[in-house]
Amino acid sequence: VQLQASGGGLVQAGGSLRLSCAASGRTFSTYGMGWFRQAPGKERELVAAISGSGSMTYYADSVKGRFTISRDNAKNTVYLQMNSLKPEDTALYYCAASSYSIAVVLSRYGYWGQGTLVTVSS
Repeated sequence: VQLQASGGGLVQAGGSLRLSCAASGRTFSTYGMGWFRQAPGKERELVAAISGSGSMTYYADSVKGRFTISRDNAKNTVYLQMNSLKPEDTALYYCAASSYSIAVVLSRYGYWGQGTLVTVSS
């Protein structure tokens, strides 16, 4: 599966952005999907994950209540709605696909898109 992320940009603290990740292939609904981020000098971390059907989700504590992951299997797309953004949310955001129904560890993701940069100014 090939992934193409988009939607990053520069936003002021408190603002919102919606990231999108378009996937190729006809089996998109069988993949668990995740959004990761990597800030300069830091390790890549899982932000949110969603099961193939969309019925299960996972969020990192740092984004709970502010970010929402969703997917549209008819459009082969997964989204990350980011509200109440903080400067510490600044990072390169990646979407990834897992053969597991839902995955919360990086090693279970075998397919990665290119990153999209999110910059939150204070």
